[in-house]
Amino acid sequence: MAEPEMKRVLIVDDEPGVCESLKMTLKGDYDPIVAASGEEALDFLQRDRADVVLLDVVMPSMDGMEVLERIKARRHTLPVVMLTATKTVKTAVEAMRLGAFYYVTKPFDVDELRVILKKATETGALFEEVGRLRSEVGERYSLDNIVGRSPQMQEVFKTVLTVAPLKTTVLITGESGTGKELIAKAIHYHSPRAGKPLIVLNCAAIPHTLLESELFGHEKGAFTDAHVRKLGQFELADQGSIFLDEIAEMNPQTQAKLLRVLEQNEFLHVGGTHPIHVDVRIIAATNRNLAEALKDGSFRPDLYYRLNVVSLNLPPLRERREDLAFLIRYFAQRKSKDMRIAERQFDPETVDVMLRYPWPGNVRELENVVERVFVLSDRDPIPPEDLPEHIRRGETDTGTLREQVLSGRKSLGDAVDEFEREVILEGLSRVDFNQTRAADLLGTTRRILKYRMDKLGIQQEPER
Repeated sequence: MAEPEMKRVLIVDDEPGVCESLKMTLKGDYDPIVAASGEEALDFLQRDRADVVLLDVVMPSMDGMEVLERIKARRHTLPVVMLTATKTVKTAVEAMRLGAFYYVTKPFDVDELRVILKKATETGALFEEVGRLRSEVGERYSLDNIVGRSPQMQEVFKTVLTVAPLKTTVLITGESGTGKELIAKAIHYHSPRAGKPLIVLNCAAIPHTLLESELFGHEKGAFTDAHVRKLGQFELADQGSIFLDEIAEMNPQTQAKLLRVLEQNEFLHVGGTHPIHVDVRIIAATNRNLAEALKDGSFRPDLYYRLNVVSLNLPPLRERREDLAFLIRYFAQRKSKDMRIAERQFDPETVDVMLRYPWPGNVRELENVVERVFVLSDRDPIPPEDLPEHIRRGETDTGTLREQVLSGRKSLGDAVDEFEREVILEGLSRVDFNQTRAADLLGTTRRILKYRMDKLGIQQEPER
């Protein structure tokens, strides 16, 4: 087994004696490289790597402070330890404010230097790993990895690329399971804030009494169980983005505080008196009709207009059926990889059955069905009989709708509309979209059927 590669220390000092002393001290534990000037150090870093830099503050031509700034501009994760005489400690502390990891005074203590270098290299490695993981996450939420070839989704992608570079607030609407969180993450990772935090918070998953504290933090003693001071999600998201899912479930008191953040970029801790300033981009989402929430007074109009600067509506899967086959293939490949099993195909007849199903739970339901089939079926290709019964019959799983309503993920009105839309579409498809025959089949009049079709946005002719 190969031994791990030694960490490389770049020593930057114009005094040969200091350089030689440091080389002798570090040799064996590190790979020391010497640069006699700031220019030489920058040239080296341009063509080669270092895991940590030992940088003298006082040097001719280009001093350590300028070298530090240039290093941080090129490689901000590279740890830099300043070397300084006792009389310039104040300057070294200022360098730390500019991004230096620490400072060591001359003559240096060998044991102290080793401890500092160990911590510096560990921190640098951690920063590199975090950067790599962030890059991988960013690639995962690249628009190239989001399946959507339909015109509706292409329009969504176009809007994402337009608004992502800006700080503009975005409101994402769409039924449960259409991929609102995925689009929110795509906006963040295509923005200049991609290297900063993205905080995801579901407003419906947190009790109203705790949501305000979760978002804005609280002071010690602010309420009965506030034993310590707690930072809020907005503080943790500073310089980054926060995604507020199910924003319509937020109570009026918390809505007022959120409005203050949007208007003034500041808020108060629960129980606090000093404003806290933050720079956070807000992306919100809801599966409810906010126009109805405005009418019944459960959502503030001023907050709605602040959130709805740019609106993105994600179409349900039944309205972009041209994406279904691609999504089935995508989830099959991904589940095979995630579950570490051989990739399997769906029988063409199985795909036909899945294409006829209305998918009321949208993309999330499709993903869950593919995973379930991969777990329970051992056949390749996967036949239609291995699909859940309600999908084989082409019927909406009313239990799923009921669960969505009772769990608060879908309003009763949306569920009723969804069920009615599917029944009418099924009736129309059975009679080749003859409205008079469909009305007879459904036990209603053609006039009422036509009214319901218009209200539910059902086309009068089938899509070819």
